[in-house]
Amino acid sequence: MTAPLLSGAAHVRALLAALPSLDTDLVDDWGRRLAAVLVGGGRLLAAGNGGSAAQAQHLTAELVGRYRDDRPALSAIALHAETSAVTAIANDYGYHHVFARQVQAHGRPGDVLLGMSTSGGSANVLAAMRAARDGGLAVWAFTGSGPNEMSEQADEAVVVDAPATATVQEVHQVALHLLCAAVDLEVGADRPSSALSGSYDPYPSG
Repeated sequence: MTAPLLSGAAHVRALLAALPSLDTDLVDDWGRRLAAVLVGGGRLLAAGNGGSAAQAQHLTAELVGRYRDDRPALSAIALHAETSAVTAIANDYGYHHVFARQVQAHGRPGDVLLGMSTSGGSANVLAAMRAARDGGLAVWAFTGSGPNEMSEQADEAVVVDAPATATVQEVHQVALHLLCAAVDLEVGADRPSSALSGSYDPYPSG
């Protein structure tokens, strides 16, 4: 049954009802572990479709650039944003393979794949998760109401139990920012740049 379309105060009430169920402890733990992976030379790969694709790219932009404070750049790729690769893979192998093929190309043991889907059933994201597991990556997921196929295939999942896609995506956005904050706190990005290891200078002279 399709959830009713909410607007105005009803939309906000649905978001406020869903937010308390967000597993902030898990997201903070992911941030600490992800920081160790990225500082150690590993990479985050993020995959999603539609609104989840936009959120995947938002996350990788915060890591490659910065969330708030200066720190060394961290390696993260939003797989949908590789448009030539996506269209070539879709043309040659089929759309279900557009993320999995890139995981096979870019993922290394110890890296992290974050799959994002409000339905928890996106076939191309599920294929990427299987490829990641085969390649020795950690597999995490942001999904909507569970249980669903993605939450069951992931090593760990943030599951948002809400009937409206918009609400799920809004809670995922909060989780995304919490993840970025946890990464930055772990690497010390909230301290002056001179306190970072190696006295990192984001604006070197010359």
